[in-house]
Amino acid sequence: MTTADTADAAPTPRHGPLTGVRVVELAGIGPGPFAAMLLADLGADVVRVDRPGGSALAVDPAHDVTNRNKRSVIVDLKSPDGPARVLDLAARADVLLEGNRPGVAERLGVGPDACHARNPRLVYGRMTGWGQDGPLAPRAGHDIAYIALTGALGLIGPPDTPPPAPANLLGDYAGGSLYLVVGVLAALHHARATGEGQVVDAAIVDGTAHLSAMLHGMLAAGRWQDRRAANLLDGGCPYYGTYETADGGHMAVGALEPQFYDTFVRLLELDDFTDARKDPSRWDDLREAVAARFKSRTRDEWTALFAGTDACVAPVLSLTEAPRHPHLAARGTFTDHGGITQPAPAPRFSLTPAAVRGGPARPGADTAEVARDWDVPLLVTDPPRQGDRSSSAHPPRKASQ
Repeated sequence: MTTADTADAAPTPRHGPLTGVRVVELAGIGPGPFAAMLLADLGADVVRVDRPGGSALAVDPAHDVTNRNKRSVIVDLKSPDGPARVLDLAARADVLLEGNRPGVAERLGVGPDACHARNPRLVYGRMTGWGQDGPLAPRAGHDIAYIALTGALGLIGPPDTPPPAPANLLGDYAGGSLYLVVGVLAALHHARATGEGQVVDAAIVDGTAHLSAMLHGMLAAGRWQDRRAANLLDGGCPYYGTYETADGGHMAVGALEPQFYDTFVRLLELDDFTDARKDPSRWDDLREAVAARFKSRTRDEWTALFAGTDACVAPVLSLTEAPRHPHLAARGTFTDHGGITQPAPAPRFSLTPAAVRGGPARPGADTAEVARDWDVPLLVTDPPRQGDRSSSAHPPRKASQ
């Protein structure tokens, strides 16, 4: 039985498999809030502890989708009673997430030892870029630096240009947030079985390196060259990559297997290259021929031609185009809530479906409600107006920033 089961609180409607799990999120930006959003999407009661002035991205808090399905309270951890307020929440929680540099939470009085003294079952999740130890642990950083050191950034792009920045999806969210969530759920399983809480050290460099496990195996086997655009999956292969169309759009090609490749060259009317799939000496000519064919029609024309086939070809869509794609629309991959089109919760569950239950939490708007539901003393203050940014005295922090 969890602390949430024993606390005197209003019944929580069942929305997702984590219904009944209580999570405290010490506010920041980037991978920490995304991990907390994922837990909230799956039904957890996530209380975000915002700083005075708020802690969101430099946008109207109403548009910070990573704060959906959460509730927010304001606690000044630098005030005399601030740490005690957070420890009161930790005592009632199953999970606490923080994304400060190593040692900061301890100096503020809300580190693992202080929290575990109040709640030995607590899972204490730490989200950083470099990790809790090592030479770079105290240094600042961002996604692009983390993925650079792991070798992941060096996999991307053509060989004759600098590697492009792949937004912050690979490090922050794939190597960071998702690994934090996996670790937290595993530790929560252990805590429920044994009564023992623990610390989960989720470093973006660790998670991103872990994502490259298959490639390290291929490298050791001599099946992967340690340079860009020289391999099957990094653009070195002409039937696995992207091509420009007549209207400036792009098509993505992934015709790896023989049957898919045969369909691909047949629809492109490149019968002379039917036998070029396993002949790297012909790949440059094949690439030129494929590029020329794709330049002869628009993206929509190619999309129509390849529709309903197993050629493994798809149009490269923008963020605004993706929600309108027929397949994604049919599955409800995107949803609209509060006038914001956004990705729907994932993955999907047959018995305990997740949902977008509420929009982005407004900093401090739920203080009175959380104090009542969690039975903790919290100072109710006037929340910042929508659109207010974080105060200069309490700037938002990203992992290891």
